[in-house]
Amino acid sequence: MTYFKFLLVGVFFGIVLVKSEAVSWYRIYEMFRFQSFHMYGIIGTAIACGVLFLQISKKGYIKSIRGADIFVPKKDNGLIRYIVGGTIFGLGWALVGACPGPMYILLGSGVYSMLIVIAAAIVGTFIYGVLKDKLPH
Repeated sequence: MTYFKFLLVGVFFGIVLVKSEAVSWYRIYEMFRFQSFHMYGIIGTAIACGVLFLQISKKGYIKSIRGADIFVPKKDNGLIRYIVGGTIFGLGWALVGACPGPMYILLGSGVYSMLIVIAAAIVGTFIYGVLKDKLPH
């Protein structure tokens, strides 16, 4: 019961993504072909909100659920790994038509072929976990 509020937020987030057509394969296709501003507007709004709320939390006006200050750790330098990882993520997104969050939303919307995509994502994550120590980080 303690996680029920997170379930409600997830369901609400899923409804917002479906209603805004952010999980639509056609909208994602338009984005990758630079034919529509729709998805860039959604992503840009999310980035702007994230920056705004992080700045407000740095001032101490927003705290975590437990009342602690929100702290974002500094990232390690490694431009190449971020470029390679982002490229792989983008290629997968373009190929499948969904990034990880919307995969589950599409499954919940009745797109049962997403079970294959989710299984492949889990296998890929497992393979990365096995090979993580051997990869250059």
